[in-house]
Amino acid sequence: MAKLYFQYSTMNAGKSTLLLQASHNYGERGMQTYLITAKLDDRIGSARIGSRIGIGSDADTFEVGEDLFQKIKTRLDAGPCACVFIDEAQFLEPDQVWQLARAVDDLGVPVMCYGLRVDFQGNLFPGSAALLALADEMREVRTICHCGKKATMVVRQDDAGNVLTDGDQVQIGGNETYVSLCRRHWREAVGDPDTGA
Repeated sequence: MAKLYFQYSTMNAGKSTLLLQASHNYGERGMQTYLITAKLDDRIGSARIGSRIGIGSDADTFEVGEDLFQKIKTRLDAGPCACVFIDEAQFLEPDQVWQLARAVDDLGVPVMCYGLRVDFQGNLFPGSAALLALADEMREVRTICHCGKKATMVVRQDDAGNVLTDGDQVQIGGNETYVSLCRRHWREAVGDPDTGA
């Protein structure tokens, strides 16, 4: 039975690595997969999913306003597809998450989404909020803070390493821009006066 999956975490937890490994596993068994990533994230090239450890794969892209149900249906009409993988799922619009749910329900294809849960201000991304509401199964991909505790938050830094607390929700960046922290150290970093430190 097909399901909608959401694997979420903070930055640098290995989400893209897990996605690429899962797709590779299907391929080893002779099954085709369909990889899709956000068009706006082209840090490693246009229409590519890449991991910090150096592995990558070509992918289709999605953008704002695009009908993902129709995109997946067109792919399925072209030939067998055992699973759809979506990277950078936090950039999905809520309507697009509903379209993915329809693809699971009406087309019978599993859809595995990988993305961030919260932004640098501690707020849910709209796509992630919709996935948390609609996914049949969810899994947290864990990474750690510098203190060794589980990292659940992320701070955004400027070029000089200063923590930023204002700005657009979406700003593409990697290790040079974002640092994953536990909640306590995130609170300290953003200047929460009630950290008890």
